[in-house]
Amino acid sequence: MKARIDTTDSRPGRIRGALRTLSEDLLTSSWDPLPRMARPRWLAWLPHVLLGYLAVFLGGVVQNQLSGDYRVYGAAGFLLTVLTSASILLAMFWPIAGWWVALAAAAGIASETYEHISLGQPWPWLPAGVFAFAPVVLLVALRKPPRVTAAVIVTTLVLDLLLELNFRPPPGTSSVAEAALVLGIIGLVGQLLRSLRLARGRLVEQETLTEAERAQRTLLEERSRIARELHDVVAHHMSVISIQAQVAVHLAENPSEELKENLSGIRGNALEALTELRRVLGVLRSEDPGDPANPHHPQPTLGELDALVANVRAAGLEVSTEIAGEPRPLTPGVELTAYRVVQEALSNCLRHAPGSRVEVGLAYGPRSLHLCVANTAPTRSASPSPGAGHGLLGMRERAGMLGGEMAAGPRPGGGYEVSVILPTDPPSGSVPEESRN
Repeated sequence: MKARIDTTDSRPGRIRGALRTLSEDLLTSSWDPLPRMARPRWLAWLPHVLLGYLAVFLGGVVQNQLSGDYRVYGAAGFLLTVLTSASILLAMFWPIAGWWVALAAAAGIASETYEHISLGQPWPWLPAGVFAFAPVVLLVALRKPPRVTAAVIVTTLVLDLLLELNFRPPPGTSSVAEAALVLGIIGLVGQLLRSLRLARGRLVEQETLTEAERAQRTLLEERSRIARELHDVVAHHMSVISIQAQVAVHLAENPSEELKENLSGIRGNALEALTELRRVLGVLRSEDPGDPANPHHPQPTLGELDALVANVRAAGLEVSTEIAGEPRPLTPGVELTAYRVVQEALSNCLRHAPGSRVEVGLAYGPRSLHLCVANTAPTRSASPSPGAGHGLLGMRERAGMLGGEMAAGPRPGGGYEVSVILPTDPPSGSVPEESRN
């Protein structure tokens, strides 16, 4: 019994809420312009131009029927014609306001034609009246949710039905069925087009978010790979420091207790740092034994560049190498970064420029290493690549880690070029700072 009382008490509240929502939907004057066409851009305003011509055409049809069939002349007929055309133009920017104007025009036409109805003529709509009203309903359906479109159509039909039941002249015929059929179909078509437009917008938005997430994921994966390789480099040097500190005591003649204590402290700090390094970065180690980042496999260097180029040539790509300056051993970080950049650039050539000629250039400067991988235009179309397409992100991340610079882009004569400058003596603080990220 109590539940029934609560339901009864809440029913007026629900009714008031529904009426309030309906009034807010139908009494709004918000600016809601008809969207322009996205493609092609030079036809962006084509829907607005066509609707403008349609408004003028339908206004002329209404004028002809008012003067020819219903004998409505003078200022009244001209004003009703203008209101009919203006309602379509207004609905392109203020759909609900346009509907009110169209409703006022339809009411005015019904009033003016009341005394001029002949036998068999429809009332309150003109023969073309519903079709002149339909574009306004279509413009409402294209911009407003289904409940608003339904409210507009139902309100129009209810007013139409009330006029026919109470004021229809005897010679006239009913137009409710015709109006219900035309407006119902137009409202349904408008809602379908609106749903299609919203679905396309959501798809574009989702594709944009997916692309951003893919780029971010690729960047994080590359950073994780760099961290694994950085672990190998730093761990190697920390191990060397520890061993050298342990051996240094035996190389000195009659070492003092202070020297022994300092060397022991250096070795202890090196071991402690190595332990912490392995604890923090060791979790990034790959569990795949075939992964080049596995500790059982040494990290590649520029000394293995010839083998890398040979593999690419075996895959069908014409590659030439040129080295300027005096080759010399570089720090492990620079060697590894240079090798990875060349490797990624050659992989991109294989995927995106089949049949092209590739030139790999290395220039050893006093304080920097200059890498350049350039390819000519491909001789055949590239097959779809399953990769993420963000290899440049990884190359730029590696170069930036060492304080280097990278540039990539199309060549004037066709093809593509990747150029990287790596300092051979990067600031001592650059690697630790990157390792903390």
